[in-house]
Amino acid sequence: MLKKIRTVNLKTPFENEKNLTWNEYPRPQLRRESYLSLCGKWELSVKSGEEETLIGKITVPFPPESRISGIERPLSKNERYVYRKAFSLNTNLGERTILHFGAADQKAKVFVNNSFVGEHIGGFLPFSFDITDALIIGENLIAVEIEDNLDTDIPYGKQKTKRGGMWYTPISGIWQPVWLEGVSENYISSLKLTPTLNSIIIETVGGENEKTVIINTTDGEIKTSFLGNKAEIEIPSPRLWSPEDPYLYNFKIISGEDTVFSYFALRTISVGKVNEKAYILLNGKPYFFHGLLDQGYFSDGIYTPASPKGFIFDIKTMKKLGFNMLRKHIKIEPDLFYYYCDKYGMIVFQDMVNSGKYSFLIDTALPTIGLKKGITHSASKKRRAQFEADCKKTIETLYNHPSVCYYTIFNEGWGQYDADRIYKELKSLDSSRIWDATSGWFAKKHSDVKSEHIYFKKINLKASSRPLVLSEFGGYSLNIPKHCFNLDKVYGYKKFNSSEELTKALLKLYRKEIIPAINKGVTAAVLTQVSDVEDETNGLVTYDRQVIKVDKKAMYELSIELKEAFSKTIK
Repeated sequence: MLKKIRTVNLKTPFENEKNLTWNEYPRPQLRRESYLSLCGKWELSVKSGEEETLIGKITVPFPPESRISGIERPLSKNERYVYRKAFSLNTNLGERTILHFGAADQKAKVFVNNSFVGEHIGGFLPFSFDITDALIIGENLIAVEIEDNLDTDIPYGKQKTKRGGMWYTPISGIWQPVWLEGVSENYISSLKLTPTLNSIIIETVGGENEKTVIINTTDGEIKTSFLGNKAEIEIPSPRLWSPEDPYLYNFKIISGEDTVFSYFALRTISVGKVNEKAYILLNGKPYFFHGLLDQGYFSDGIYTPASPKGFIFDIKTMKKLGFNMLRKHIKIEPDLFYYYCDKYGMIVFQDMVNSGKYSFLIDTALPTIGLKKGITHSASKKRRAQFEADCKKTIETLYNHPSVCYYTIFNEGWGQYDADRIYKELKSLDSSRIWDATSGWFAKKHSDVKSEHIYFKKINLKASSRPLVLSEFGGYSLNIPKHCFNLDKVYGYKKFNSSEELTKALLKLYRKEIIPAINKGVTAAVLTQVSDVEDETNGLVTYDRQVIKVDKKAMYELSIELKEAFSKTIK
């Protein structure tokens, strides 16, 4: 008889909040004063066929599978969740009322006062509906019916029904904030902000024909009026955004009865050559991206930390350890995560979310022993349409964040198909970022970088006409007693017994292998990883964010060594 794997609940510091309601404004780059949070207690039922059973109260935005949701229950294939939330309106929020969802996994149908207002497919991206015509003054009721069969034709990330190793507990339902927004009849529905080193290009969708922009600078306000939907505004004495100086310009746009508040940064990212080697350039200068793989999982809410402070902790802690970049791995976070990266100066290398079935033999085993060419996967018409639409929506969703500098389309061949075509199509939609078409292996003809994963052998990269990116390496494991999710089995590529051993091994790895690779032209290196996740114990902090496993001072001093080594190569 197989022994049952023992796992334990791990409490994070972020659970100490009195009310885990996530009431921070969820979309800082398009803020209005009319805002009503719908996070907090909802009624949750489970539906099988037409039979519905009340489970109890769930705390939104935490997925039902998580402990802090109050439910801690998986969704079976033949079941659907039904969320219900009553709220009162004494007056209209605006001429129109928009209902926003940060994300819900995987298929959502939304009803207001028993009227169907819309549906959405996909587990990682925001969606909204104009619900004005369904609302009444007084008591209103929202119902959301969720179906999630972990359909691999729909991007699903690192969720797996039989979790273990590098695959994690699947979630379902609402896992990002829900809120109401009142707007004018003719309102600005979106902004597109494209910076240069001395100006900002502002494009709007919706609003009146005449608009006024007021930008706050250290030299005073810049006030500009323009007609139409596009304006380029020059910024005197420009202050450029970087991890060392993450300066943000706050501004507002007035369009008739509509006023929106936002921010931008002056920052460019490009590819260029120095001493005949190709590098990624930040603000026109070669830059070394000292990064970490960031899965975005927490022991309290799985996909969603108990408080946005969880995001702040990860970002600030990794900066204190000397890192300037996070590779957000196979997951798109709530908008607040990217806002904090903008604010605190953490560059984001963003992965697109994978779809398609994973093959250990084809996608991991063979390339690990050196068979890294010629493999691609088939993709149904449904999978192609959903994946490519989600990629385009991801670009649109994250476009305005200065921290987002780099996109990965396919990781280690997972679901990979038509990589060259998709690279060209997505690059045409956003040429202001770096595009890594195939991270790790199975490279095709087109990509902005040469991207390699190296875990089980010495790092020895060959020069390339493209910037060299070591997009994964390390995976060193340290199990901290009482802070480990799995009591019987841990997952990591090289195990250590103490913080001192782990720190020493990481310093050696960087000094003996990464610094020599920098001399060969490596412009970015991504260590696995920020935190432990379930069975994985290869994080620099534990899954519960209670213990930092490495010597903070030594790691920060290492980051200075790396910067100095990189500076020498580009002189």
